[in-house]
Amino acid sequence: MPFDGGILPFIFMVAVVIVVLSVFLSFVPIMLWISALASGVRVGMVTLIAMRLRRVVPAKIVNPLIKARKAGLDLATNQLESHYLAGGNVDRVVDALIAAQRADIPLGFERAAAIDLAGRDVLQAVQMSVNPKVIETPIVAAMAMNGIEVRAKAKVTVRANIDRLVGGAGEETIIARVGEGIVTTIGSAERHKDVLENPDRISQTVLSKGLDAGTAFEILSIDIADVDVGKNIGAQLQTDQAEADKQIAQAKAEERRAMAVALEQEMLARVQEMKAKVVEAEAQVPLAMAEALREGKLGVMDYYNLQNIVADTAMRKSFGESADPGTDAHGGK
Repeated sequence: MPFDGGILPFIFMVAVVIVVLSVFLSFVPIMLWISALASGVRVGMVTLIAMRLRRVVPAKIVNPLIKARKAGLDLATNQLESHYLAGGNVDRVVDALIAAQRADIPLGFERAAAIDLAGRDVLQAVQMSVNPKVIETPIVAAMAMNGIEVRAKAKVTVRANIDRLVGGAGEETIIARVGEGIVTTIGSAERHKDVLENPDRISQTVLSKGLDAGTAFEILSIDIADVDVGKNIGAQLQTDQAEADKQIAQAKAEERRAMAVALEQEMLARVQEMKAKVVEAEAQVPLAMAEALREGKLGVMDYYNLQNIVADTAMRKSFGESADPGTDAHGGK
């Protein structure tokens, strides 16, 4: 029993010490401090604890700092920590600074941090400054003055401009400007054969326009990768115009025909109306004559004389028709 009473407090104390050491070692990066000290980077233990209190991961600061010191860069802990707190990628910035130093490209920490915070890959930008990138444009179609379509595709060799990475336009602007230059050059050619015979005319004209102004790149060269002949757009436009003119003419002719039909129907309606009035007037003649005979205003002899005049008129009319040169002896046409 005395043995049991003495061992339990000892075990409890050992457990407490282990827990305290675990908490201390998890909060204070002893191994990171030793690694920095072995690399010749002096980072105080208080500084590491203060990083923990400021919710900064010490490894995100110390490891890039060790890398920078080994590369000969003079960077301070506060610089890296402030960039980390601003939401930047400290490791990428340090790698970019090392690559720029090796390539003899003037790049300071503030500029690299600003590029990183702007959302651009500063390491890729430095690498592109050393090794230019080739941007291939989509097929651009344009029409020459003779109406023939020409389809061209270009390859643009660009190099990153470190000074214009912040606020400069990206690759989409380069592609759009080159495409616009291709369309302008092809459109100013009198014949499509001129473009096919001298495709370098496109690259020279486009390159002379200074298309990299205001962008994050510097255009080194523009090479025409492919030139093809497309459709005869001029002939197609003329065909479409002729078809449209034909349809307009047909519509106008149909309108005139409809108006003529309507006018003819109106004239027929008027003739029928006049015939009806004549029939109505002829029907009134016997009634008027009977009324005149009944009232004594017309005598019998007057009536016979009137009938003789009508018969004589009919006879004269038949003689005139028989004398017509367009009739035969039997009165036929």
